[in-house]
Amino acid sequence: MIIFDIKRYAINDGPGIRTTLFMKGCPLRCVWCHNPESWESQPELMFKQNKCIGCNSCGIHPHQLEYIRTKAQSTNLEVAELCPTIALEVCGREYSLEELMAEVEKEREIMTGSGGGVTLCGGEPLMHPREALQILQELGRRGFHRTVDTSLYASPEVVQAIDAETDLFLIDLKHMDSDLHRRFTGVPNEPILSNIRLLADKWEREGKSISDRCWFRIPLIEGVNADEQNIEATASFISNLSSVNSQPPTGWQGGLSLLPYHDVGKDKHRRRGTDFNPEGIKMTAPTEETLERCIQQFAAHGLTAKVGG
Repeated sequence: MIIFDIKRYAINDGPGIRTTLFMKGCPLRCVWCHNPESWESQPELMFKQNKCIGCNSCGIHPHQLEYIRTKAQSTNLEVAELCPTIALEVCGREYSLEELMAEVEKEREIMTGSGGGVTLCGGEPLMHPREALQILQELGRRGFHRTVDTSLYASPEVVQAIDAETDLFLIDLKHMDSDLHRRFTGVPNEPILSNIRLLADKWEREGKSISDRCWFRIPLIEGVNADEQNIEATASFISNLSSVNSQPPTGWQGGLSLLPYHDVGKDKHRRRGTDFNPEGIKMTAPTEETLERCIQQFAAHGLTAKVGG
């Protein structure tokens, strides 16, 4: 399994203090993506031009990032080991299950003591169902709380298999209009919405509360999905999920987070040699007024939204 990052002491990836494992590979291409280095499934070279001293230890002409991307990529990753300033880095490495568990076990006391656990992230973990299931099953065997951060863009069979080994889903809801969802992420949203309904119905049959099984996270971006029409459609969709209706009159009190846009992915694209927002879509962080309006729109449907998390 290819992991491109292990984040320790994570406090925004589920309950408590957590260790987050980032799996490489994603079928989506979100214009605002914070982790474009997660897109490809295989390890890749990253280049920090400001660290390059032109020593030519790697055998590549200094500052020629395009050459690095096209000629050295995946066929000559070992050149990164020759770089004395770490201007060249390999993003992603193969872990055995035993190696990964050894990393997780380092923080067991802190995680379990805080009511935390391990979060599987990406990329998109469901793009690698066999490996994701292996990790989740082993985490369960070891007694860790298991969270999966996902878009749910996968087959229903994969979603149900992952659900059987997951304590909590962090589900990204990016846009309710399928055509716009495709424009901004590269894929339609019908499979995502269908899988959310599938899980909600399944949990209701099993007598489980949706607020205990999933938190929704919405990247909130002016120019993409922060408009009144989309927020209203999002609130209506969530509030009408079957197991939401079984909640007390105060409404669904599970995790519903609005995540204001930022362009941290820009520098990562630069390091990959790829273009950030190539179509020049106008994207900005939501204003305080927009955030408050969105919170009130959700509240009108009995949903409690918070900013961040």
